[in-house]
Amino acid sequence: MAGGLVAGITLSYMTNFDPATLTAAGVVGGLLPDICHSGSKIGRKFPILSRTVNLMFGHRTFTHSLLFLLIMAVVLIKFVSNEEITVSILAGMVSHFILDAATKNGIKLFYPFKMTVRFPVTTTTGGMVEYIVLTFLVLFIVCFGQSVIATYL
Repeated sequence: MAGGLVAGITLSYMTNFDPATLTAAGVVGGLLPDICHSGSKIGRKFPILSRTVNLMFGHRTFTHSLLFLLIMAVVLIKFVSNEEITVSILAGMVSHFILDAATKNGIKLFYPFKMTVRFPVTTTTGGMVEYIVLTFLVLFIVCFGQSVIATYL
């Protein structure tokens, strides 16, 4: 979720779009790839869909791929008339891909090809380095997220 927040806040500095919309849509995009994991925030909200996606594809495969990103882009462009929502959901998804590629397990970015993509230096999910990265993301959100709030005061 923190990655999606950072994506939305960053877009609010780069565009003239509504900061609150960008931030909310970024969070949605940041959560969306984990629909394949029933224990995730989005997986708990949609348990049947989550289990179905997991049974079909597994974790960090299809929903963490460029193919899924492309499909979501097409669906969003076709059915969501608000460009800022589309852009921010996709940015949130990309932020999720980047953060998961920093873990030891990596992601199947080029699914259906089996190749795992990960950064040269990785961390364990739930490990100390992950908490350090999370701390920096939270600091970014606190420092730069004020503009989102200030827009409405």
